[in-house]
Amino acid sequence: MTNLLKAWLNQGPTAQQLISFNHHDIVTGSAFCAQVNQLHQQLLAAEEQRWLLCSDSSDLFAVGLCAGLLAGKQVILPANAQAGTLSELTHEYDAVMANMPICEGKAFIRLDKELNPPASSWPQVQSYGKLVLFTSGSSGKPKRVVKSIEQLDAEVSVLEHTFAQHLPHCSVISTVSHQHIYGLLFKILWPLAASRPFLSDLVEYPETLSYYANLFPNLCLISSPAQLSRLPDALDNEKQLRAPSLVFSSGGPLSYAASKAVANCYGQPPIEVFGSTETGGIAYRRQHTDNAHWQTFDSIEIAQAESDGALMLKSPYLPDNAWLKCDDKIELHNDGKFSLQGRLDRIIKVEEKRLSLVQMESLLESHPWVSKAALVMLEQPRTQLGAAIELTPAGVEQLEAHGKLAMNNQFKNHLLSQFERVTLPRRWRYPDELPVDQQGKRVQANMLALFDIDKFKSK
Repeated sequence: MTNLLKAWLNQGPTAQQLISFNHHDIVTGSAFCAQVNQLHQQLLAAEEQRWLLCSDSSDLFAVGLCAGLLAGKQVILPANAQAGTLSELTHEYDAVMANMPICEGKAFIRLDKELNPPASSWPQVQSYGKLVLFTSGSSGKPKRVVKSIEQLDAEVSVLEHTFAQHLPHCSVISTVSHQHIYGLLFKILWPLAASRPFLSDLVEYPETLSYYANLFPNLCLISSPAQLSRLPDALDNEKQLRAPSLVFSSGGPLSYAASKAVANCYGQPPIEVFGSTETGGIAYRRQHTDNAHWQTFDSIEIAQAESDGALMLKSPYLPDNAWLKCDDKIELHNDGKFSLQGRLDRIIKVEEKRLSLVQMESLLESHPWVSKAALVMLEQPRTQLGAAIELTPAGVEQLEAHGKLAMNNQFKNHLLSQFERVTLPRRWRYPDELPVDQQGKRVQANMLALFDIDKFKSK
């Protein structure tokens, strides 16, 4: 199956297609078409080319996305609406489409659920716009990733070819944001192109998930490892009478224990999808056994770099047909499947949100009380981020005067200008000097030793 998304964007939805729903409202194809047409006309009349798109409501987001692409605009997707994030991207966009004003000094079009424009035809496309996302590069600065309609269409078509047999007349609900590539593809673009309605709200509570699971005979759940790991306890680890037809997980590794626990409640383990903003989806698996191998999607070619074991990738989701060297180390197996062996860079996942340790350390070191900052992922007693701070003389005075808790909160507030709260360090240490070896480099074992609770109770 090819051109699934492009064919849908060319023709638009049928009047009867159910686009989205929530507990008190539905959006039909005819209403969606009218909304897209009205916004499309506004965008055509605007001289600005680069439009930042941000909305919590998935139906409004989809209207903005379709109208922008059909108008030939660049649609810019920020990872979140944090003031620091938008400020860092301010030179990347000329105008804003959002459900509320989120920055000053830019042209603005409000996305509004209350607007009910008259029925109209689907806009005729002259040339498609492009989608621009940002992800944490190894330098710590947001990395610009451009996606063409052809790239997005290739991925949507492969997803439908791979998984459609499991999704008869399915409705889609999600616990992850559509502002990121995973939610964008799995909750918005793929359901639109395949005529599967999606829930316009984000599912934040297990009770909401159970409500919709009981309401719909066929349901597809788009979720993440962090959320799925907590779900079985919320369901009392009991087998559910009504369960989603399919559960997807992406954004980070899902443990075998969590996969088994979800399978105990829902009857089958989630389908995990491995990929990134830059690459799109690369492979998928179900963990029927511990550390099950990854199966590449049909359109993907992979190899293993001889020098460092890095994943080498060829994909129609990339802008060219050249081999791309990824920052993931793999072990390639005889059957063509592979295992992941960890990252080769300093990009990590915290609560499935991609985080550059370099970027966060740099922001910490911009604070007048910080001389040097180092971040480390801690595995015990549970996976979390730790921060070790070498203070300036002024910082030492503040620590002695106000204590560690006040210092922690000061740095957390500083980080919130660019990072979401769930990604912030949970444990803090203030050594006199950060430990280094004879070459002046930080040694992981020495950094981890800083967080030995018995040795560093006072700091």
